[in-house]
Amino acid sequence: MVAILMLVGDFSEDYEVIVPFQALEMLGMKVDAVCPDKRAGEFVKTSIHDFEGDQSYSEKPGHRFKLTGSFATIDPDAYQGLYLTGGRAPEYLRLNPAVLRVVRHFMDKSLPVAAICHGVQILTAADAVRGRRLTAYPVVRPEVDMAGGFFVDAGPEDAVTDGNLVTSPAWPGHPALLRDFVRLLDHGIRR
Repeated sequence: MVAILMLVGDFSEDYEVIVPFQALEMLGMKVDAVCPDKRAGEFVKTSIHDFEGDQSYSEKPGHRFKLTGSFATIDPDAYQGLYLTGGRAPEYLRLNPAVLRVVRHFMDKSLPVAAICHGVQILTAADAVRGRRLTAYPVVRPEVDMAGGFFVDAGPEDAVTDGNLVTSPAWPGHPALLRDFVRLLDHGIRR
């Protein structure tokens, strides 16, 4: 069975957690959703980001999402792919050295990595985008540029794939992001 590690945290974007979690499980994959300092069975609070004509997205309370794994006991070698969710959680997850080590593990081994929206902030903090083409929510562009990545101005429904990395600017890009992530997983499994 293909195993995916999903990094989440309090105030990860609701759709960017629940949609890929359920879609990957629907495809028969085991998804361990983990958060530093929390254990399997505990919850994170999500937030709903929407585009309502303001200068930025609005934020509303989302769901309580039940974690399926414990960050403290994960073995990155047990997973074939990594999924980085967006929302506000990446702001603080990127400050955790253990999170950055996990991200570097997947990137150094060229295992499939998907990142959506602000999830790219974790990649930039891990110094994992240098020389890579990627996209993110537009406000993350300065971080991508400073980290040596090449920001692609993609539409919200699009995804950008560069080697083992697939990224999308926001939750409207789930179909493209998930399709390309699953293709990378399939390729890695059949090698």
